[in-house]
Amino acid sequence: MSRRRADSQGSLGPDDEVMPYSDDDTDDELEPSSEGEPEAPHAPAEVRVSGESLYINLKMGWKVKANDRPYHHLPEFQKKVCLCIKKSRYSGNSIKTYKYNVLTFIPLNLFEQLRRVANLYFLALLILQIIPDISTLPWYTTLIPLVVVLGVTAIKDLVDDLARHRMDKEINNRKCEVLLDGRFQESKWRDIEVGDVVRLKKNDFIPADILLLSSSNPNSLCYVETMNLLERYPLELDNMLLRGCKIRNTEECHGLVVFAGADTKIMRNGGKTRFKRTKIDELMNYMVYTIFVLLILVSAGLAIGHTFWYEEIGSNAWYLFDGKGQNASYRGFLSFWGYIIVLNTMVPISLYVSVEVIRLGQSKFINWDLQMYFAEKDTPAKARTTTLNEQLGQIEYIFSDKTGTLTQNVMQFKKCTIAGHYLYYGLDNHFSVFPLQPVDWSWNQLADKRFEFMDHSLVACIRSRKDKDVTEFFKLLSLCHTVMVEHNDGDLVYQAASPDEGALVTAARNFGFVFLSRTQDTITIREMDQEMTYEMLALLDFNSDRKRMTIILKFPDGRIRLYCKGADTVIYERLAPNSRHKETTQTALDIFANATLRTLCLCYKDISADEYEAWSRKHKDAQLAMYDRDIALDRVYEEIECNLLLIGATAIEDKLQDGVPETIATLAKADIKIWVLTGDKKETAENIGYSCSLLTDDMQIHYGEDIDFVDMACECEAVICCRVTPKQKANVVSLVKKYKKAVTLSIGDGANDVNMIKTADIGVGISGQEGMQAVMSSDYAFAQFRYLERLLLVHGRWSYIRMCKFLRFFFFKNFAFTLVHFWYSFFSGYSSQVAYEDWFITLYNLCYSSLPVLLVGLLDQDVNDKLSLKFPKLYLPGQQGTLFNYRNFFISLFHGIFVSLIIFFIPYGAFLQTMGQDGEAPSDYQSFAVVTASSLVFIVNLQISLDTSYWTFVNCFAVLGSIAIYFGIMFDIHSAGIHVLFPSAFTFTGAASNALRQPYLWLTIILTVGISLLPVICIQFLHKTIWPSVGDKVQRNRKKYEMEMQEEEKKKPPAFQRGRRSRRSAYAFSHSRGYADLISSGQSIRRRPPTRGGPQDSIREVPQREAENI
Repeated sequence: MSRRRADSQGSLGPDDEVMPYSDDDTDDELEPSSEGEPEAPHAPAEVRVSGESLYINLKMGWKVKANDRPYHHLPEFQKKVCLCIKKSRYSGNSIKTYKYNVLTFIPLNLFEQLRRVANLYFLALLILQIIPDISTLPWYTTLIPLVVVLGVTAIKDLVDDLARHRMDKEINNRKCEVLLDGRFQESKWRDIEVGDVVRLKKNDFIPADILLLSSSNPNSLCYVETMNLLERYPLELDNMLLRGCKIRNTEECHGLVVFAGADTKIMRNGGKTRFKRTKIDELMNYMVYTIFVLLILVSAGLAIGHTFWYEEIGSNAWYLFDGKGQNASYRGFLSFWGYIIVLNTMVPISLYVSVEVIRLGQSKFINWDLQMYFAEKDTPAKARTTTLNEQLGQIEYIFSDKTGTLTQNVMQFKKCTIAGHYLYYGLDNHFSVFPLQPVDWSWNQLADKRFEFMDHSLVACIRSRKDKDVTEFFKLLSLCHTVMVEHNDGDLVYQAASPDEGALVTAARNFGFVFLSRTQDTITIREMDQEMTYEMLALLDFNSDRKRMTIILKFPDGRIRLYCKGADTVIYERLAPNSRHKETTQTALDIFANATLRTLCLCYKDISADEYEAWSRKHKDAQLAMYDRDIALDRVYEEIECNLLLIGATAIEDKLQDGVPETIATLAKADIKIWVLTGDKKETAENIGYSCSLLTDDMQIHYGEDIDFVDMACECEAVICCRVTPKQKANVVSLVKKYKKAVTLSIGDGANDVNMIKTADIGVGISGQEGMQAVMSSDYAFAQFRYLERLLLVHGRWSYIRMCKFLRFFFFKNFAFTLVHFWYSFFSGYSSQVAYEDWFITLYNLCYSSLPVLLVGLLDQDVNDKLSLKFPKLYLPGQQGTLFNYRNFFISLFHGIFVSLIIFFIPYGAFLQTMGQDGEAPSDYQSFAVVTASSLVFIVNLQISLDTSYWTFVNCFAVLGSIAIYFGIMFDIHSAGIHVLFPSAFTFTGAASNALRQPYLWLTIILTVGISLLPVICIQFLHKTIWPSVGDKVQRNRKKYEMEMQEEEKKKPPAFQRGRRSRRSAYAFSHSRGYADLISSGQSIRRRPPTRGGPQDSIREVPQREAENI
């Protein structure tokens, strides 16, 4: 295959803010089976030319012919869809992420909702209520609540799906130029087909997965130009432009559509994600099952009671004769189903929809929290899920990445050791008695003036040009990398695969070895005042397994030299026996590690022409391997990367983010165990632990290479796992989840944290320097690690307390409401009669008792946010699960039983042998129903008032409004006017006005309410005075603590100050794969510099993960 280069300065790059990929960097680390996601259909393939036609043939039988649409509709490419119906196996380019359309919304949404056990149960009840022999309740008492619940959920699903419809329409209607009828014509994305040749221009989104044919870049490769019939070559991801990326700085390129629509990588890898559920969710479901069992048992007991009652009494009472001729056993059977209907409100139909509303509100509060807004990058906190909020209040273990999560991921070259001449170069103001002056770079016209270095001796050594080792050291830094360069108004702007790369190349630039440009097979630098061009023979890129990168260059004088840089562990294994400076360099590395700097070893070797030719043939064969290509390449790399000579090592500083030590210290006080998972050396990791307050001087350090990991580590207050890969990070999280049954949270900022984030119960992504992969895979996202403290100790704790209080009260109010029927059955012959009016049963959960408890679930707080942060021990009840468990459930059950007993028997006793003021007895069934219902409404609304810790106008309005709504509706449905219109549906004519004009009955209601609430008031008083919790103590002294905090605020300095040295970590394990394959293929990956300045401007480079690119 012949290759030609065109002429341009462009690059192809992704738009990670619009549609980032979250899997490319970690294809070798993630386990697809663990996520249940289908793999993308990209596989090793071959490309060939026959005459004027271009063919692509993948090993799975995927064949593509350029610019020939009829070819892809041939019978051989048809697949059976249903019975004899067939369609092309090649998807159209239209995408569909929505679930419903106009015709399918109602049936499909109903089907999905009725798959929930609770909804299906109430539908079955509705059917039972239609049977006259069974039901004593009208059908609308179940239908109306069911319709409301299904309707609210359907509206929420519809709003979500309409947003998906709009997004799909916007994407499918984007425009693109397609080669049709011999010329390029504008076409919509949805009309593009496999085999089409498309033309893309600068800032265009890529519409499908496309094989790059040509580009206007000067270094770009025309992959398919003049190949003979028999020549073939492998097709890889590096030759592809993936859908969702964006053309950057490239004026024009042409490509062949290989995969379209649903077959593209982004669509195939956007499959099912792991569904996360909270502990409260699981507990709530088990409690609903428990209620259902109780319902069956109670109904069965009452049915048996009805059987015996009918045999002994009912069959002998002439006034109960109904002429049906049914025996006692059959009547008991019907009574069982009747009580299933009457007591159905024990299983709360509105529970799940209420929980969803509360979670949605809590998520909005997180999104709206200005104290978690990072103004520097205009990044607010984002709750990307609405199902896990209360779990934030139960975290026991936090697993954190280090680089970019605890640190800023902004690198600066600080120290180096070169050929053992001195222990190391690089001074530091932190350890100097007198302030040091930074080096003056005025002698170097191409230097980055923002770069600071304090050691003048190294600059003097370089400028003297007497030390060849120093020259070779910086020449290696300027040549062995995958950085791209852009000339912007006479200035050099570097684009690097990681901040480490940019920092090293920038350091070489300032010391006189300036990287100027590169092509597919050359690299040009300025060595002091002389410009030199080297021929690049091979570029062996970095990855997380190799932990090193190598470049093989041909010097202008014909010499061939290999340069290599990487982690000390892999470099020392490959050094020649006669390599010098090992001990001196190792000593310097240890010093660097103790100063928490990121270390990197540099080495080289000379290669003969014959040795290189033999190795090059093996390298080309490995590149063309159709199977196990990576293994073959690694084997070839090992052959050349041996017997290396050590030059020295570098040390880079990565600053901690603001507030990290304080955040870790506060979370530790909340008994949250924090584990840092890093690729650093042990010494570096340990010092980082001290610098961020994860480790303290009063801790005893254990090194756990040969111990039982889970048992030992989980007993520790803090754990640091060093030298771990992305897959091992996820495995650590899985171990703790499996063996400790603990609630876990993972937090990271890069693609190598994605698996860890997805594995934990809650994943948090930080939108940092490494793209958006972690954010797109997370449940919650924000810009700084310090916001984790507020997310857990404030929002998490509040959400947990609110949800627990909501569930306890929800179960209580339903038990108190429903079990009145149970007591009434003893006086109605167990005949499935109801104690309330039908419309009260219908509206109780919808109108009379729902709003106050819903607002408690949304707004309640025991203490404010500042006190929540001041007293981390307030977080402990969530970890221990003490606020909602089976004990609390049964307390709610017995509380409901007690209140229902009071509600029934006090009015029952008051009604016996009484006479009203008008001389008439008020002891009729309808008056009794009004009194019990009124008592219940007062009790549940006053009870939630007693449980409310944080009062607002809205809460007050909800409690008083619910009571007012009850009386307003009751007087309306008991009026004569509505009875005239609907005589069969409204039968309590005048019952409310007749009963409630009797002072005696008002006294009965007051007595009932008082006796029901008095024990609760006494128990709460005893708990708060004799057995107060931490929260009770804080509440009691709230004003005192608030005044203390105000005084502390006044004493605080106005701005954040660093009074101590920042600590850092080691290189190579978190460094990403570079641009080697793209350089080798001739593609340029340059990107515009950022428009807004920031701390990262100290290094003139734009870090960009290779996985986010083509």
